[in-house]
Amino acid sequence: MPFFKTARSRRFMPMGENANRSKQRADGRRLSGRSAAMRTLLGRIEKIAPTRASVMIAGESGVGKDIVARRLHDLSARRDGPFVPVNCGAIPPDIADSQLFGHEKGSFTGAIAQREGFFEAARGGTLLLDEIAEMPAPLQVKLLRAIESNVIVRVGGTEPIPLDVRIVSATRHSPAEAVRDGRLREDLFYRLAAFALYVPPLRQRDSDIETIALEFVDALNARHHARKRLTDAAIAALRAYSWPGNVRELHNTIERAYILADDGIDVTLPKPAMPPERLSENTMALPLGATLHHAQQRFIAATLRHFDGNKPRAAKALGISLKTLYNRLALMRDDGRS
Repeated sequence: MPFFKTARSRRFMPMGENANRSKQRADGRRLSGRSAAMRTLLGRIEKIAPTRASVMIAGESGVGKDIVARRLHDLSARRDGPFVPVNCGAIPPDIADSQLFGHEKGSFTGAIAQREGFFEAARGGTLLLDEIAEMPAPLQVKLLRAIESNVIVRVGGTEPIPLDVRIVSATRHSPAEAVRDGRLREDLFYRLAAFALYVPPLRQRDSDIETIALEFVDALNARHHARKRLTDAAIAALRAYSWPGNVRELHNTIERAYILADDGIDVTLPKPAMPPERLSENTMALPLGATLHHAQQRFIAATLRHFDGNKPRAAKALGISLKTLYNRLALMRDDGRS
């Protein structure tokens, strides 16, 4: 997320859309997925959004924490107010106070005019403090004081300014680890995390990959007035990939492939080296001279072990129907008895 463009953001930042428009964003970036994890997350968002409580969103880079924050805003009573995202890790320390709380004219060298900070820019709306654990420690103290007193004072000013903002924070770190490691003040954590939401990585909800990919292609088609489609091979490749960059990487991959495609969209994915400690659990050795029939049996058995006996997931990974898998397993049992 880029550093904030201007403190007078209400003139430039997108205003709160209604919930329906949020779900139909033209860039395809919306909360998607039919997995149990996503259904749970969406349900919690709908319950939490109408409240005034602060929310902390945790999850790996690229999972869509900013989209969750925007969804909370769009479903809240503040939906018609500004939504102001701030990358805490990108705030220069020497102007951090001014950026967050604003400043008065002449308060420091270069302060040629009065300027609102992020808190005032988000008045009546939602302030997203992204990567909160990257905020400098001195600024965390001042943020805590502002939240506790519910007022801010501009740099160089004396007049208390009442706060009228909902604070949503986000971090790619485990909040508990960030507190333990000293990156996030414990007292600030409790102020910011009246509710905590966790956005699972894409590899933990692989059933959502195809859904997200197809929806993004639909959004691109609408934008470019085209009718391109993912090939079956592309969908299989997307399902098989681990997506270390999560939804952001998936979107970037689809968009690159879409631009280069004439009609059918094929994808090219990197092949990351597997860590040595995982080689033994993710490889299968076959003796030289093994028959194809024997190799297939070993491969099916290894795939089932990998998915802890989950037959639907194993069948999906093998590229066969569940019925075919059961037939193969029956043949394997017959071979074992003969």
